[in-house]
Amino acid sequence: MKVAVTGAAGFVGTNLVRSLVAAGHQVVAVDRVRPAADTGEAGDEQVTWVDGDVLDRRSMEQALDGAEVVYHLVAMITLAQNSDRAWTVNTKGVRTVAEAALAVGARRMVHCSSIHSFDQIRCGGVLDESSVRSTDRALPVYDRSKWEGEVQLRQVVDQGLDAVICNPTGVYGPTDHGLSRINGLLRTAARGRTPVLIEGGFDLVDVRDVADGLMAAAEKGRTGENYLLSGSMLRMLDAFRTAARAAGRRGPAFAVPLSVVDKILPVVEPIGARFGSDVLSRAAMAALLAAPVVDGTKARSELGFSPRPADETIRDLIAFLVTSGQFSVARAG
Repeated sequence: MKVAVTGAAGFVGTNLVRSLVAAGHQVVAVDRVRPAADTGEAGDEQVTWVDGDVLDRRSMEQALDGAEVVYHLVAMITLAQNSDRAWTVNTKGVRTVAEAALAVGARRMVHCSSIHSFDQIRCGGVLDESSVRSTDRALPVYDRSKWEGEVQLRQVVDQGLDAVICNPTGVYGPTDHGLSRINGLLRTAARGRTPVLIEGGFDLVDVRDVADGLMAAAEKGRTGENYLLSGSMLRMLDAFRTAARAAGRRGPAFAVPLSVVDKILPVVEPIGARFGSDVLSRAAMAALLAAPVVDGTKARSELGFSPRPADETIRDLIAFLVTSGQFSVARAG
């Protein structure tokens, strides 16, 4: 089957394209950037790379022509409170791709949204597909734009497009030539360079499982429905220690309580901003401070979604970083 993937060179895109190829599909990989040949992701004979603009309807119709299933992964991730570019890409980009998919007669579109389209602060401690959405203007632009992107998609569904929405939690694991924020922090921990961290936890899901979930949604998902692709709630202290042990190092000694961090954020956030760092910012800490329990029952029951254990993901990540030359156990530290 011929399928198309927007954002194919990104973190999730790389893994999805690989899974689609393994399943025997012909893939049109749509991205403004093509992976370097030495990543091993660019040259498969089942993959055709296309330079496409998700804000240009004509460009998208040309790229998606003939595809039975369209996977839309393009998004601009940011912790900024406001960003016109992020808002446009995450909202108009979704609508443009959806309208193009409808115009070329695609059988189905799968939109990779995010847990951030749900308001994790106001969800009441447990988050599922019926939870309150990210409409509060106090939330970062990424959260608000991911929800608005879903609104735009549903308007095209009302016009006849068959589309499904997946909402992964925190995505991590191999393959990642980036690195993502979470993977980068785990690499730092594996180097033995994180003696102390902030307490808290977050639901993390393996990127390979996300790829499987997106493919399952294409075949089994119900039109217009959301599916939370959750992994497991991980204490950051445990995750960082696991990464360190996988590299033969000691992990963080202890974690600073979130109650302490919450009190000092008004002081340290502007200082970090002056030095170009958003590590200690309200936006960066919001998910840890909220720490909702994510109920992934719907994806498990309807899609057969079955994420792997966290320890396996972390060990595989460190092994990948070594084999890809992004981490050296011998010289780290």
